[in-house]
Amino acid sequence: MTPGRSAHDVLTIALRKAGDVITLRRCTQSVCRAAGLTGSPLVRLTTVVSEAGEHLLGATGLSAHLRLEETDTVMVTVRIRWLGDRRPPTPLLSAAGRLLDDSRLTGPDDDGRHELVLAQRTEAPAASLGDLAADVRANLADGGTAADLIEVLRIQNGQLLAALEESQRQQEELQRLNAELEETNAGVMALYSELAGELQATNTGVVALYAELEDKSRQLELANEYKNRFWANVSHELRSPVNSIIALARLLLDSSADPLTDEQRQQVALVQASGSTLLALVDELLDVAKAESGHLEPHPADVDLRPLLHQLRGTLRGTAHPRVELAIPDHVQHQPLVTDEVMLTRILRNVLSNALKFTADGHVSLDVTEKEPAGADDARFVFRVRDTGIGIPADELDRVFEEFYQVQGPHQRGRAGTGLGLPYARRLAELLGGTLTLHSETGHGTTVTLDIPARLTPAPENTPEPEDSGPAPRPAPERGTGGTAAHVVVIDDDETFLATLPPLLDGHAASVTTLCDSTRAVATVAHEQPDLVLLDLTMPATDGYTVHRMLAADPRTAHIPVVVLTALEAGQVDHARLPGVRAVLDKTRLTAPGLAAVLTPPRTPPPATPPPAPPTPRAEEPR
Repeated sequence: MTPGRSAHDVLTIALRKAGDVITLRRCTQSVCRAAGLTGSPLVRLTTVVSEAGEHLLGATGLSAHLRLEETDTVMVTVRIRWLGDRRPPTPLLSAAGRLLDDSRLTGPDDDGRHELVLAQRTEAPAASLGDLAADVRANLADGGTAADLIEVLRIQNGQLLAALEESQRQQEELQRLNAELEETNAGVMALYSELAGELQATNTGVVALYAELEDKSRQLELANEYKNRFWANVSHELRSPVNSIIALARLLLDSSADPLTDEQRQQVALVQASGSTLLALVDELLDVAKAESGHLEPHPADVDLRPLLHQLRGTLRGTAHPRVELAIPDHVQHQPLVTDEVMLTRILRNVLSNALKFTADGHVSLDVTEKEPAGADDARFVFRVRDTGIGIPADELDRVFEEFYQVQGPHQRGRAGTGLGLPYARRLAELLGGTLTLHSETGHGTTVTLDIPARLTPAPENTPEPEDSGPAPRPAPERGTGGTAAHVVVIDDDETFLATLPPLLDGHAASVTTLCDSTRAVATVAHEQPDLVLLDLTMPATDGYTVHRMLAADPRTAHIPVVVLTALEAGQVDHARLPGVRAVLDKTRLTAPGLAAVLTPPRTPPPATPPPAPPTPRAEEPR
């Protein structure tokens, strides 16, 4: 017995026949009740004890010892002991481990004896444990003596009344069996009721857990939606100032601008390059958010790989380490490739940039091969980027495709990054119907394989046709010389962007009026009567859609052409709400020739009847 543990024997029962197991069950119940153990714990202990006795019945020296044991709590313990190699079945031991507070199988000891300990915890009794054990022994002894006397009387009566008719003996036997059956049924019903209660409680817990998991799942979906919305909003808000930085740097570097010193030109070029890099990162964030929300869709078209690879070679060659050779093929003879050229370019640029970043010696190469299965529709293109860089540890290969994850180590010093390159490239590869896989070994370089179909089938269009597309685009009146618009009004809340427009319009517009407050747009255009309006879409007070609708509805401004300037992606512009606009231009790719093209449209024949003169300008009434 372990230190600090006291034990008090109550009863020992030799298990030789089935009736002894029943006696063990009844005695176990009596000890449990005396020790204050009732309900489900009592049923579980007595059931497991009787099952163990039945399975081990017939083992040599089989006996059961009922005890009350005390450590930090009081335990009702049944220790079943036997000799030989017999073992309780595994399902019984597993069930005992689940149902009881203590269940152990030990042995054999030096004498070849095994012991199965089955115990259930109960509250400490008011009396001492020794007194309680003595009382239980006395009660069991009295009950056992009475049972023995009854058995002796029954045998004597049987001998004296042997002459009674056989039917009377059978009736007594039947009554005895019925009594045992009733007792057994009562035990079964009690166990069934207890198990039914436990099952109902378990089911209630499962339902509650399922409801909680469903609630957590909704919360995670909502959090993911908020994250994507945050990315999209922040990315969009970042694009406007970044576009302005790039545009201002372009203006400073323009040959027609005031001359700069060599140092100033170099500094402005660095500003422009850094702005372009930042814009690319912002675009990646925006695309990742759109891909997660299912809003990023490829636009397949015929792709010529030669200019695409030439652009990659020219863009990335300056980022390679002096001791690294960048090998991108010059001429690629290939079958027709129909895919999204922008997405394909971004995948290859991300993978090649990653390879160059972590390769200090050797080479980075891109190979393009074609796979032509039996069916023409199954043809595929395989792009492999191989490098001789530091490689990736085996346990990190799967994690490098997690967003924002970067392999930690000294190689990261001096190599900034967001951790979005590979996850972003894999998402784009999946949108192109292909796969992006990676094979790497530490110190032996990395190989990234992009496998895409040669012909990408576009997704079906689900956008409904607008009920009323409005009038056709309006040609601008040709007041300026040579068809040049004489006067332009620009409506945009970004003052920095407004500062970049006049130089782009120089030579194409005689005068430019800029307006930051969109609430004054109609009044200003009605007063100025320009030849063209350049209109932003995303403005805090009155957005561009509303301004366009108000201009088209006002007789004083309905005849003036409108060109939309926006930083939104093409798929985010609601063209159905912009009927009659001359063009929609992307701020991120705005150039002087592009503006000139919309400012000086092709000449159209004059109408047969001259249009009515516009009404006299008047002050805008409050709306």
